[in-house]
Amino acid sequence: MPSPLLNAKDYAAPSLFEPGNLLREARRQKGLPAGDVPAICVLDPDGDLAVYLLASGLGVLAPEWACYHTELVAFEHMGQRFGVVARAVGASFAVLVAEQLFASGCQTLISITSSGQIGDGGPTPYFILIEKALRDEGTSLHYLPPSAFAHADPALLARYRPALAAVKPRIVGGAVWTTDAPYRETEAAIAAARDAGAIAVEMEAAALYAFAQAHGRPVLCFAHVTNKMARVEGDFEKGDAGGAHAALGLLAAIASVR
Repeated sequence: MPSPLLNAKDYAAPSLFEPGNLLREARRQKGLPAGDVPAICVLDPDGDLAVYLLASGLGVLAPEWACYHTELVAFEHMGQRFGVVARAVGASFAVLVAEQLFASGCQTLISITSSGQIGDGGPTPYFILIEKALRDEGTSLHYLPPSAFAHADPALLARYRPALAAVKPRIVGGAVWTTDAPYRETEAAIAAARDAGAIAVEMEAAALYAFAQAHGRPVLCFAHVTNKMARVEGDFEKGDAGGAHAALGLLAAIASVR
């Protein structure tokens, strides 16, 4: 029997289960007020940015966010209001939250995820502006027909790339490998991804870009390259405040684009 992952896919058909309807019921059950989330929202899978914002008093929990599974931290930065959702790890969870964010008033979604270096990218930490992602996960196949890569919107890349040139730590453009199974990053799998052009591995970008293309949503993904899959001592160092300061510098550049 063939895998059901590739069966019964009508990519033009609407879903019967819509995020707006789920949020309506969640808001009713929880007695939450109506309201939109910030125009720019951020997925923060590690949660370090959200923790820093709450601990420092810079961020507050947004009462209008009706998600059953997560909280949204709202904050002001460089004259722009942002919303951050922490710990939506992996392709399916990230896209679930992305669907709900756009149904709640989000206009642009930024993902900043930790990533493991598999190519020669120089010393860590640094950022990758993800231009395309190898689709080694399942969620993207529910949004787009099978292909090797899911791609960022070229217009979105062109809009934000100039403002990102001065961000520290450095930002490089490139491809990543999106996997559903980080503890199955075998030597052969890493070599195959590297041969396909990926310079780092993460868990969300391919699905987020497939969702973005299928629904015409502006999504831009960054990989914060912090490690070599713990194969060396002293790995996984993200910088000050668990990488929160670096993420805020990146978001300041995003906010400068009007």
